[in-house]
Amino acid sequence: MKLSLALLAAAASGAAAFAPVNTNGLRSVTELNARQPIMAGNWKMNPTTEADALNLANGFTALLNEMEDTCAMDEVEGCTEVVLFPPFPFISKVMDIVGKAGITVGAQQVYYQDKGAFTGSVAASMVKSVGCEYVLCGHSERRSLFSDSDANINAKVKKTLEFGMKPILCIGETQEEYDLDITKEVCAMQVSKDLAGVSKEEMADVVIAYEPVWAIGTGLVCDSDASNEVHKYIRTVLAKMYDDEVAQATRIQYGGSVTPESVDQLMAKSDIDGCLVGGASLFADKFARIVNFEKL
Repeated sequence: MKLSLALLAAAASGAAAFAPVNTNGLRSVTELNARQPIMAGNWKMNPTTEADALNLANGFTALLNEMEDTCAMDEVEGCTEVVLFPPFPFISKVMDIVGKAGITVGAQQVYYQDKGAFTGSVAASMVKSVGCEYVLCGHSERRSLFSDSDANINAKVKKTLEFGMKPILCIGETQEEYDLDITKEVCAMQVSKDLAGVSKEEMADVVIAYEPVWAIGTGLVCDSDASNEVHKYIRTVLAKMYDDEVAQATRIQYGGSVTPESVDQLMAKSDIDGCLVGGASLFADKFARIVNFEKL
C-alpha cells in the first residue's frame, strides 16, 4: 500500500507524544495482551433461513468450546473477545446459543432516531433491549449501497454510545482512492468526522475497523505490513483528536477477506488488534480457526 509521507508528518506534528509500539512492526507477547484481541463475524444478509443460522451458531460454538483462549470481554484478561453480527431476525435465538460460550452478539446497524415513521429501520433501544452489546457503524456496504453519510454515521456512533452499547466504526478507502494514493487522508477524514463529539471517556467503548473497500469480498487481502502502517497512522489521528492514552488504548481491527491462511500474519503485527470477518465467518471451522489464531 502506498503511504502519504506528507500527511504522516502533518499528523505527527499534532501528536508529538505518539510513538510506534516498536520498530519492526511485530507484536510482542506483552503488546498482544495490552489491548484485548477482538474477533468479529459479520454475517451480513446470510444465512438465508433461521435453521441455517442456528446450525452455524451451534457449529461455531461447539468448536469454540474446545479452545482455551476465547472469552467474554470482562471475563478473563489476555484472551480473545468474540462478537457475532447475525441478521436482525436471528439475533435473539443466536444469542441464546452462543451466549453460553461467552460470545457477544451485536447489530449490523441502527438508525439514529429513537422511534417514529421510519419503515424498515431499527432503533438502538430495540437492539439494546434484546441483548446486543455492539453495533456496526459505517460499514462500507452501508456507505455505498445505502448512502450512509459521515454525518449519519456520526449520529449512529453517538446513539449507540448513548444506549450503553459499543460501536465498531468501519473506515477505509475505495479502490479509486487507493489508486490515488490517498488512503491515509481518507481514513483521517472518516475518523475525524465519524467520531466528532465523542468524548475521551466514551472512546473506551469504541472499536475501529480498518477495512480497505477494495479487499472486502474480493479475496484480496491488504498486505499485513501495509495494514499495520495504516493502523499506526490511525493512532496518530486519535492522538491528535484526543491524546496518546486514547491512541494506545483503542482497539483497531483489520477487515477485508480475512482467512485462516492470512490471520496469523495479521495478528502478529503490533497495531492490529483483531479482525472483522465477513465471508469466512459463515463457515464454523474457518471462523473458529481465525478466532484461535496462532500467536507468532
